[in-house]
Amino acid sequence: MIVLDTNALMMPVECNVRLFEELDRVLPDATEYVAPTAVRDELVKLADGAGAEATAASVGQDLLDRCTVRETTADYADDAVLELAQTDDATHAVTNDNPLKRRLLDAGVPVISLRGGNKLGITQP
Repeated sequence: MIVLDTNALMMPVECNVRLFEELDRVLPDATEYVAPTAVRDELVKLADGAGAEATAASVGQDLLDRCTVRETTADYADDAVLELAQTDDATHAVTNDNPLKRRLLDAGVPVISLRGGNKLGITQP
């Protein structure tokens, strides 16, 4: 199970990343993509705005169709991503948020993030 953060789902617009193609490239055996409900809620809120961020969030909402949305005890998206990423069936988390990346790595979770241009790479804890 791969846990996705809000900014991961916004990467196609913000960073010109073909998200699921890149995830398939770096983790060809991935079987399930998961986003916490807090991420879904954040995308809804951001999509209600205007400009590039709202467009990116709207695309992110569409990409949620390829994910399982799961409840967590955390209301804040970063905390919810960390909570799901620390479950036994999670193998990686996807984020470009540096503070969240550090928290995930400190918790022993490998992180997939943008590496130069529009390619993804894995950082091991």
